[in-house]
This record gives sequence, C-alpha cells and structure tokens, in this order.
Amino acid sequence: MHLTAERLDRISPSLTIAISTKARAMKAAGRDVISLSAGEPDFDTPQFVKDAAIAAIQAGDTKYTDVAGTMELRRAVAAKFKTDSGLDYKPEEIIISTGGKQVIFNAMVATMNAGDEAIIPTPCWVSYPDIVSLADGKPVFVPCGQNNGFKLRAEDLEAAITPKTKWFILNNPCNPTGAAYSAAELRAICDVLLRHPDVWVFTDDIYEKLAYDGFKPATILEVEPRLRDRTVTMNGCSKAYAMTGWRIGFAGGPLPLIKALDKLQSQSTSNTSSISQAAALAALTGPQGFIGEMVAVYQQRRNLVVDMLNQAPGITCHKPEGAFYVFPSVHGCIGKTSKGGVKITDDESFVLALLDEEGVAAVHGAAFMYPGHFRISYATDTDSLREACTRIQRFCQGLH
Repeated sequence: MHLTAERLDRISPSLTIAISTKARAMKAAGRDVISLSAGEPDFDTPQFVKDAAIAAIQAGDTKYTDVAGTMELRRAVAAKFKTDSGLDYKPEEIIISTGGKQVIFNAMVATMNAGDEAIIPTPCWVSYPDIVSLADGKPVFVPCGQNNGFKLRAEDLEAAITPKTKWFILNNPCNPTGAAYSAAELRAICDVLLRHPDVWVFTDDIYEKLAYDGFKPATILEVEPRLRDRTVTMNGCSKAYAMTGWRIGFAGGPLPLIKALDKLQSQSTSNTSSISQAAALAALTGPQGFIGEMVAVYQQRRNLVVDMLNQAPGITCHKPEGAFYVFPSVHGCIGKTSKGGVKITDDESFVLALLDEEGVAAVHGAAFMYPGHFRISYATDTDSLREACTRIQRFCQGLH
C-alpha cells in the first residue's frame, strides 16, 4: 500500500535546499565551506521593522486577522502598487499570504484543472513547475538563451500558447538569471497576450527593487492595463526588506480571483501571522532609504563576481540587470576531469565536485530547468564572495 498520494510523485524536493543541506552537513563536520546556494539577503531586517513587530506583540495584536490580511496592510500594499508601478488596486483586490510561494500555490490550485498548461520561461525558479504539477497542470517550458540575456522573445511565447494554456508565469527580475525586463521589452510580450484573451498572467515581481545601473524593471499591467482582468501581480517583503523568515507575500488581482484565493487560503493557513503583518506594514510605510544602500552593495558584488567568474577557464558569465544571482555557463568545463579525478559530465557533476574539492556550494542549472549552467547567489559578504570566486577559478584551472 502506498502511503503518499500520487500527486506527490509528480514533484521533487527543492534542489536548492538539497545543496544547502549538504553544505551545512560538511560545515558541521568541520569543512571550510562557503555557501552561495541560498536565495536570501545577508542583510538583517531593518530595526524599525523589528520594533514594529515587538510593539504589536506588546499591544496584544496576536489574534486572527481577516484571511486576506489586515485592512491597514492591504491599503499599504495597494499604495505600494500605485506608487511604484502606477497600478490601481482597491484593498479588497489585495491578498496577503504566507510568503510569495503561497500566492503562487493558491493561484494555481484555485484555477487549474487536469491538463491545463502553464507557460514558464526557463531558466526558472525551481518551485514553479512543481506547484503547477501539484495543481494538476502541465508546465510548458520556453528556453531563453544567454545570447538574448536569458529573456523571453515574444515569438517564442506565441509559439508555446495552445488552446490548453491557462497561465503565463513571468519572474521579473528572474531567479536564477537576474534577467530583468524594461517596459519596452515587455511591450511585445503584452501584444502577444492581448491576442490570446484566454491566457491568464502571473507576474512574480519579488526582486523588483533589486536592480542595478539605474535599470527599472517594469511590470505587465504598467505596460498594458487592458490585461488587468486576467493578471495577478505578486510581490512581497522577503527580498527588498530582508524579511525572508517573516513569510510575507502579497498580490493584487481581479476581485473574483482574489476571492477564490481567499476561499482556498481560508481552508489552508487562514491569515498570515499577525505579527509579520505588523512588521510588513512598517516596512512598506516606513523609510525606504536602506533599500538603495543595500542595492549599491549588491551591485558592487555583482560586478566582482561577474569579473572573477569570466576569468575562470571554461566559464562564461552574463552580467544581469537585477536580483542577486548570476547564472554562468559551464559548457567549456564539460568533458574534462577535476584534480580529484571526477569526470565533469554535466552541470550537476560540476557543482558536486566543486563542493567536494573546493568547499564552494552552488546550485546546478538543471534544478532551474536549464542544464549546462550553475547559479551563484551573491547575497553574501564580499570577502566570502571573493574567496569563493578564487576557489572556482582554481577548480577550473585544475580541470584537464
């Protein structure tokens, strides 16, 4: 007798978490390991945000809230969407969830029937395909090459749409590549979507504020308001406010869909933590200057990592516009043998040998549906990054 449901056979545990777990085990055994595998800021949550959470606890704000979140926080999210992107959402068109991941999960489970398709540009975040599969849907991957900055071309989106297409999921800026789309770049994609009125749009903008060299990522509705009745705009506090553990995601969307997400959430988690909501309210309405300071540090780190990786034989690293990842190609290393005698047959054998021989933890590209590459998070201190890149250079120099 099978203990687990068939639907669990469709998904695999997060491969990014698997690498992080192995790296932690090696560290615990006394190995010198630099982990560049986790996608979270190394900055602390701002003090004024922590203070708001403590004040909420002491004021007794420890009860249930509305499933969709407190009215104050939903108003603040609506104001954030208006200020940052010119989007008009009423508070009842906003839902607060336990991290951005729950927003995605709710949207897919609430809308997809067996056989419905979701178009996902790759490389993509590891959880999108599994969430679609859990919702009885079918992920449809559209590869986006490094020669186009890992960005989706409108004609490739058009070619992927079928009568079964229910969703188009766009992550901008993107995990794992850092690729970000300007308003001009989204225009052609919006034109395709206008031609296909049955396709819903899910835009994951969680890295929106982490963009470099003055680049401003756009969001779909900002470019094409006519898509409003079938677009979910998702964001959250995890990345821009260094609040990963607080678990605050939120989304704006058409009222019938937001009501469906609320209905589903009412039978899973109910409301997000009331304390986290108080912290998120402070984050969104308080001083924003620290974000610019954080972005300036990330930009320096990005430049350092891209420069150093491009000096490693066999690696080519594209310079991304946003997020805190780079996604270098290891095609020039495949077929070689490491100093430790490991044959590098693919991206997974590359990252495992790199971890074993040099103590650098990264995530292989196949985890992001895009083999032949690996992901490095530069959300770690600059000295560790410099040392990790030196080790990667040494590892690549030792391949023969």
